[in-house]
Amino acid sequence: MMSLALRSLRHRPGGFVASFLVMFLGATMLMSFASMLDTAQHDAVDAGSEETLTTLASVIGGWGLLLVVFAVTSTLTLSVQQRGSDMALLRSVGATPAQVGRMIVGEAVVLSVLASLLAVPGAMFAGRALLDVLIDTDQVLPAVSYRFGPVGLSMGVGITLVAAVLAAWLAARRTARARVAEAVAAAATGKRRLGKIRVVAAVLFMAGGINLGVLTMVLEHGKTAEIMQTAGSASILVAIGLALLAPLLIRGVTGLLGGPLQRFTGVSGYLTVQNVRRRADRLGTVLMPIILFVGIGTGTFYMQAIENAATTAEGITKTNEQRNIETLNFVVIGTVVLFACIMLVNVLIAATTHRGREFGQQRLIGATPRQVLRMVGAEGVLLAVTGVLFGTIASLATVVPFTVARTEDVVPDTSLTIYLTIVAIAAVVTMLASTATARRRLRTPAVEAVAA
Repeated sequence: MMSLALRSLRHRPGGFVASFLVMFLGATMLMSFASMLDTAQHDAVDAGSEETLTTLASVIGGWGLLLVVFAVTSTLTLSVQQRGSDMALLRSVGATPAQVGRMIVGEAVVLSVLASLLAVPGAMFAGRALLDVLIDTDQVLPAVSYRFGPVGLSMGVGITLVAAVLAAWLAARRTARARVAEAVAAAATGKRRLGKIRVVAAVLFMAGGINLGVLTMVLEHGKTAEIMQTAGSASILVAIGLALLAPLLIRGVTGLLGGPLQRFTGVSGYLTVQNVRRRADRLGTVLMPIILFVGIGTGTFYMQAIENAATTAEGITKTNEQRNIETLNFVVIGTVVLFACIMLVNVLIAATTHRGREFGQQRLIGATPRQVLRMVGAEGVLLAVTGVLFGTIASLATVVPFTVARTEDVVPDTSLTIYLTIVAIAAVVTMLASTATARRRLRTPAVEAVAA
């Protein structure tokens, strides 16, 4: 099955681009932060700089690990879903569930090792830039020199490999264990039930986030660092929990908005509703990064904005240390949010590119290219609305508890500019990535698209 995995990668490289890109970017982020541990281990580094470097690498590396695992799982799951007919064919000609699973895991292993090794130069550049920020903000002494060594390399390659194998196992588990008839039906209709393990994991993540939100409100008022740590983590956990339930969420929103959408957009609206209902599982994979982007971005950026407003209201003049920490927070937060945004674009393009045959079939039965494009646009609207709605709910796990802890109010006295900017980015990226890719796919004649 490993030889089959290698042949699959060689003959269908386009089907693995999304997974490779996520692994590459994830390994770059992990190694750049992990290299701070290499830098901290040098004998010439003072105790204060060593503590800063170690703490940064540990905290951000931990959250980076979680996000990379989630991102790789999403893209690999989408890849396996898109190749459902191939998996069903393998099962029908006698391949056992274990053999199919080994093939999928083998593909992931090759991709992860290649992606992480190619990410080394970029990680070294990013790590050096991160150290420069730490020095410029007086978190680390200027005498500290950057080092990229075995810790950064092993963590980048090792974590990416483990994440890929785990994600591949989870993605393959359901496909491989399904009966042949069920696998063929699932490949043809795209309909799958949400697994129990996934639902339980979603509940646990959301419960953990809510627990951190409650903890934020009961912590001692003066412990700002501890409050920010628990509050910031809350929205991340809740966002991941909601993202795991994405297929159910998109079905629910479609049930509410499907009627008005069909009345206002006619044939395109009808096609949209039918496609979303039939492909909720695959569209749920696209919805995941929207929820993460909006939830994490809104929650963490507003947390710093609330802290700034509270400090000003208390009449406290910010020290250089406080301003430097704020700058560093924005750098770290920006890195995580940027990764979520790239993940969103990556998954959208991968999901839409694969639909060339579907678009061709719709055109052959009478739909015009304009109607198909409007259908994709309407799907984008549904995805954006759903992602913004539940991403906003996830962000409240950080915003409300942190506001209560710092100001004893429930609603923060801050501008809506941050929220509107994040929502606008999510909506624009969703619409542009999906419609631009669909427009490019529609340039292929319908007969050729169906035959491909």
